[in-house]
Amino acid sequence: MDGFDGQLRDLALEAARQASALIRERRTHDVTVADTKTSDVDVVTQPDRESEALIRSIITSRRPDDEVLGEEEGTTSGSSGVRWVVDPIDGTVNYLYGLPEYSVSIAAEVDGSVVAGVVVNAATGVEYVATEGDARRDGVPLSCRGPAPLHRRLVITGFSYEAGKRVVQAQAVARLLPDVRDIRRLGSCALDLCHLAEGTADAYVEEGVQLWDYAAGAFIARQAGVRTEMHPGRYGTPALVAAPEHGFDEFLAAVTDAGFLSTGVALESGPDAP
Repeated sequence: MDGFDGQLRDLALEAARQASALIRERRTHDVTVADTKTSDVDVVTQPDRESEALIRSIITSRRPDDEVLGEEEGTTSGSSGVRWVVDPIDGTVNYLYGLPEYSVSIAAEVDGSVVAGVVVNAATGVEYVATEGDARRDGVPLSCRGPAPLHRRLVITGFSYEAGKRVVQAQAVARLLPDVRDIRRLGSCALDLCHLAEGTADAYVEEGVQLWDYAAGAFIARQAGVRTEMHPGRYGTPALVAAPEHGFDEFLAAVTDAGFLSTGVALESGPDAP
């Protein structure tokens, strides 16, 4: 837990805690849409921007030579070999409506590989933190759920804000639903992956997630026994598939057959792969 990776973890946690406090305070006032992205329902709020600015200021004040990739401001260059991947509010629509499932997500990479991840549920204060081989929720070690047949697995998914992709995703959900215990759409990829890590869900699949959505959460999940892979999605963009190692192959086959994926062959790994 100590050493350089631990230092990066601690800095990520400090920044995530401060950003979470900021967005909780902003939530006591009216939250309005500041901009849109892929469609007019894919929103950005002013607290998204304020949260990222705060995280960047905390990190760069301590480590000015590091690179930072953030959802709202893009990439700032660095020379240290360390890159921070930041989602200042993952689950912005939940935040806009006051649903308590939105998070601050920060991952630290060294030479292209994630070595520390932090996801804080900003609404509740619950903290998920990991370094290699160690994942914790509020200080308690995490472990994914044990084996279960497919029809007893609770699956989490998400939907794009692009109308055409939603049609494909809805059709895939309809095909998978009869074969599993149930399907949930909670609204924050980072927290979805942490739910796998803590054993409150069995599997996850979603097409169209971005690196900042999953970098920290996927790392945390892997340290708790979850396998994560990127696959070609049926709509034509990468899809993230996650499940405990012991049930991964069966789940992968099921979501491929249901139409979430165009192929069951994983994309080549790289610096942006989970």
